[in-house]
Amino acid sequence: MAKSRISVDFNPKFFDEILNSAGVKALTTLAANRALAYAKASAPVETGAYRDGLGIEEVKREHRTTVMVVGHDPKTLLVEAQTGNLAKSLRKARV
Repeated sequence: MAKSRISVDFNPKFFDEILNSAGVKALTTLAANRALAYAKASAPVETGAYRDGLGIEEVKREHRTTVMVVGHDPKTLLVEAQTGNLAKSLRKARV
């Protein structure tokens, strides 16, 4: 019995259009806003700088725009390493 070969040709332009559509952007923005709300609500507060430094950024990639929850406080990495606050918030925010 001979093995059959399957060939798939993707249309990158089609996927670029979908990934940059208003619907996909709305879903990713919704998820990022939910994650940000969870992160701020559960943020450890010593001075408030970590919590107040959390925000959302859009980053243009080759085939799409990503929406990311980021921290701008210099201690963000330390707080995340100790608490996992952003990681937990992203899991809670699944759409």
